[in-house]
Amino acid sequence: MNEDLKTNKNYVIAIGRQFGSGGREVGQRVAQLLDIDYFDKQLLLEASKASGILPELFEAADERTPKFFPSLWPLNLAMAGSSFVGDVTMSDDNLYKAQCQVMKDLVDRKSCVIVGRTADYVLRDHCPVVSVFLHAPIEDRVKRIMERGDCDTREAAEKRSDKANKLRAEYYNFYTDKLWGHADSYDLCIDSSLLGIEGTAQLIADFVKRRLG
Repeated sequence: MNEDLKTNKNYVIAIGRQFGSGGREVGQRVAQLLDIDYFDKQLLLEASKASGILPELFEAADERTPKFFPSLWPLNLAMAGSSFVGDVTMSDDNLYKAQCQVMKDLVDRKSCVIVGRTADYVLRDHCPVVSVFLHAPIEDRVKRIMERGDCDTREAAEKRSDKANKLRAEYYNFYTDKLWGHADSYDLCIDSSLLGIEGTAQLIADFVKRRLG
């Protein structure tokens, strides 16, 4: 635990982000600065382990609004072998509920950074939460998307970013009573292009220390 934080309760830094704004890199660096764990896609594996449902199903439903019909996967293929008690219908809604329970179980054990997946809303009454939203101009997002090899052209990167952001907004707006990317939905909104990854992470870490310390 960082010495500047004297809180007696585990806490979560929940980071929402535009696609290409550096949410993963910033989140990882914030976790390093505060000496806490970081979760992004790892949440899907944790949810799979806890529920016994194959990780591919969590991946397919990740940050997407529910379809409201059971998966066509046969139950014996969908279950990974551990004890899953209760409704075993492989609906997106049940996958979301399993993921939410994993987030609560994680913060019961330790403080952490969680990127996306409505963590700010899910944990709002469960533990101290600092919610952050990262955005950046399209030029900066396109540059990062292409540099990491997600797309080969500017046009493809713009389309990829627009589609991902639309899915994230629909998912967040569906499961919460807030609006994705709107300033009043978060404690802190930052243009990550202004200070870069390191500067943005330092700013968030300092804000967390002031807010929770």
